[in-house]
Amino acid sequence: MKLKILATPSEFVASRNRNENGVAKKTRAKGAITGDDILSGVSRALLSAIFLAAALDKILHPAATMQYMVANGMTVLTGLFLMCAIVIEILGGLSVLLGYKARLGAMILVVFLIPTTLIFHHNLSDQIQSIMFLKNLAILGGLLMVIQNGPGRFIVSLNK
Repeated sequence: MKLKILATPSEFVASRNRNENGVAKKTRAKGAITGDDILSGVSRALLSAIFLAAALDKILHPAATMQYMVANGMTVLTGLFLMCAIVIEILGGLSVLLGYKARLGAMILVVFLIPTTLIFHHNLSDQIQSIMFLKNLAILGGLLMVIQNGPGRFIVSLNK
């Protein structure tokens, strides 16, 4: 496994090299690291941190997590759902963090986050639950940005 810096796709470069009026902008030297490159990497790291931390918490406190799941109506196959949540959060979180198949990882996390938000944060009259609901909407927005824009240039590649 090694860090690889990818060139941006030609369509992306072409659209980024023109302003809203179609006038050509200055382009960067080939291989130069830009603020966008750094920002996308930092954004992915911050976005993935919540999923990796949540997975670690579930691993360290499975009984408490299953009690919380049962208290929110998940009374059947709680252990299986817990294991699935851990796997999804780890694989999706690492995918987004490392940029390896980041769009796919973000899509999986979106599919996971929608029902989890609706199951665990539906009581919007409770201020804490309302905040958690909005937090999850913000995370969904970040994941959709990864799906739309991809991981950026800093990724981990499995190619040799």
